[in-house]
Amino acid sequence: MQPRLKNPLFTIPHALQNLLAFADTMKKGVPESTLTLVQLRASQINGCSYCVDMHSRELKQGGESDERLWSVAAWRESPLYTEAERAALALTEAATRISDRADPVPDDVWNEAAKHFDEKALGVLVLNIALINLFNRINVTVRQTAGAKA
Repeated sequence: MQPRLKNPLFTIPHALQNLLAFADTMKKGVPESTLTLVQLRASQINGCSYCVDMHSRELKQGGESDERLWSVAAWRESPLYTEAERAALALTEAATRISDRADPVPDDVWNEAAKHFDEKALGVLVLNIALINLFNRINVTVRQTAGAKA
């Protein structure tokens, strides 16, 4: 597959730098591995091969086991995730698949996340989910290829 055009994050002045600066504000209150699992799961849902590749590599470099990486898409059936990670992944799926149901983020999903994360950490999760969805949508639209330099 060939990209449709050069990634606009690299052609629009300051676009990438501003998004990365925004991302830097979301690194406190939630373990980095949880945030990267969230990014990987949203990217799987959205079919963003570029981000799936990148976040899988980040997790591996951060010490994640192959078993945890391989089972992210089936996290509900895997014993390898903490309750907090499960809550974050459920929130990720709901917030990523917002058109799949009348109540996109049901109270039970939100309440489970709220058991594991305080208000600031929930804010970090919500912003992180929104940001990875933005990156996924850009990459999927322009057909950014996995492993490619943008």
